[in-house]
Amino acid sequence: MTSAAPSSLLAALLDTALAAGREILDVYAAPIAVTTKADASPVTEADERAEAVILARLAEIAPDVPVVAEESVAAGKVPATADRFFLVDPLDGTKEFISRNGEFTVNIALVENGVPVAGVVYAPALGRMFAGEGASAWSADVAEGACGALKPMAVRRAPAGGLTVVGSRSHGSPETDAFVGRYEVAEYRSAGSSLKFCLVACGEADLYPRFGRTMEWDTAAGDAVLRAAGGRVVNPDGTPFLYGKRDQGHDVDFANGFFVAASADVAVAG
Repeated sequence: MTSAAPSSLLAALLDTALAAGREILDVYAAPIAVTTKADASPVTEADERAEAVILARLAEIAPDVPVVAEESVAAGKVPATADRFFLVDPLDGTKEFISRNGEFTVNIALVENGVPVAGVVYAPALGRMFAGEGASAWSADVAEGACGALKPMAVRRAPAGGLTVVGSRSHGSPETDAFVGRYEVAEYRSAGSSLKFCLVACGEADLYPRFGRTMEWDTAAGDAVLRAAGGRVVNPDGTPFLYGKRDQGHDVDFANGFFVAASADVAVAG
């Protein structure tokens, strides 16, 4: 891991996330109207407004790079993807947004050759920003819509007294419990959205196993941040966890299988 300065692209993605966050908080401040998509998942005005801002900004920042965004895909707008594309979840943790617990995020990631190489995760209600690209990761506090100084961050070494494991606040599973049972665990924390990746990335947790269905836009930004902070995201057998999955046969385009996110020295059995 290094502490290089953020590229101009990452700086633009940070500004884009902040702009999306302003739209989200505007909706968050009023009574929240919820509708249901075809897959029975909830969607709000905040999802739609945030995605519109992100798509407009990305069209200016990188007009030749395709964008796979959650709400656009739900509406049937799925671009052709090549070796380089963006994955966007304008409001990850809609259930957290609706319940007003603050644990929702804006996720923007750049994927190259199946790997998330840059990403930002912004939790507007919590005032926390996380970013990563290459082998450098940062966190920052956000106050009144402005991002403070970016501070380098990295995963920690696994504590001798047991791991801190972080898991989904909304989606648990028996498979997750069985996997965690293989480790010495000092603490189990629940969190919503991509914050789970970021808690491992900033050294507040050590392991995040997910034995449940997710989509690529749910994970790519947090994955990019964690990899940049010195951690890793792999399939449960230890093989690479990749993006841009299409024509899978067993599931829809961009659907993820199970994965394990971990700090550098936490063993993941193969």
